[in-house]
Amino acid sequence: MLRPIQEVYAGESYDSLLVGLDIADDAAIYQVTEEMAIVITLDFFTPIVDDPFTYGAIAAANSLSDLYAMGARPLLALNVAALPKKLPVEVGAAIIRGGAEKAREAGVPIAGGHTIQDEEPKYGLVAVGAVHPDRIIRKRGARPGDVLLLSKPLGAGVITTGLMRDKATPEEIAEVTEGMLRLNRAASELARRHHVHAMTDVTGFGLLGHGWEIAAQSGVGFEIDFAALPWYPGASRLGEHWTYPGGAFDNKLFYGPHVEFAPGMEEWEQMLCFGPETSGGLLMAFAPEDAARALADAQKKHVPLWRIGRVVEGERIRVLG
Repeated sequence: MLRPIQEVYAGESYDSLLVGLDIADDAAIYQVTEEMAIVITLDFFTPIVDDPFTYGAIAAANSLSDLYAMGARPLLALNVAALPKKLPVEVGAAIIRGGAEKAREAGVPIAGGHTIQDEEPKYGLVAVGAVHPDRIIRKRGARPGDVLLLSKPLGAGVITTGLMRDKATPEEIAEVTEGMLRLNRAASELARRHHVHAMTDVTGFGLLGHGWEIAAQSGVGFEIDFAALPWYPGASRLGEHWTYPGGAFDNKLFYGPHVEFAPGMEEWEQMLCFGPETSGGLLMAFAPEDAARALADAQKKHVPLWRIGRVVEGERIRVLG
């Protein structure tokens, strides 16, 4: 019988591996000197928009997001691509070019990579960054009384599913595309500057799944104000008509036992909170005074940031109506 990979490494000591398989986080971190640790992550996915250049750029932004979530500065990246043999060369080139342009925006060179043939296109990056070992931002660290802030609207998975089903409007698609293309660099800088306690990026597990990861690792509970959640235009309309990707139902099955919804919340509203995101925002936990400074700083610098809830004693996520 195959053993879980954590058991394979059980008992072995890798003192320089600061973040690995023991407790899941957004990236692996390996310390190389007293003042520098290397942060490494990998992410890729199938197309979620029609334009290949935009798809490549979104995939790159999504991959780099894990570095920003841990407070790291991106250094370089490698392409990871699976392209169908029948795919026109110019389409594959546009995907790779989109990733390279987004990496360039982040100040990161694409230093190589690997491509294989596959039936369905897949693209992403191995992203490498650096952080001081004393300044690593983890999922654990949230404290009762902290304020929860979010740096991007929600609903990307619902709207991209609406695109595939011809139910999303051009305006809705344009709005969510702009959000997915936006790097989390500015939000990460805000988080570091204002002493964030815990942070992660909201991607495939949705707001509640990634929120639960912070809460569970920190030994706390969350209260999330549904009325305060920012949504991309069209997310509620499509959600009310049950235009959900399959991942939303998987997230509800897995994380639902840890979540309590306010009485009277519609089932489609609950499902919206389980929706997977692509290149989503950073979910952050700050002390109240630091949260206030971060919000003021964000407004001054025109960085999107929303207050969506609080950290409390307990071990569940409560979504308030």
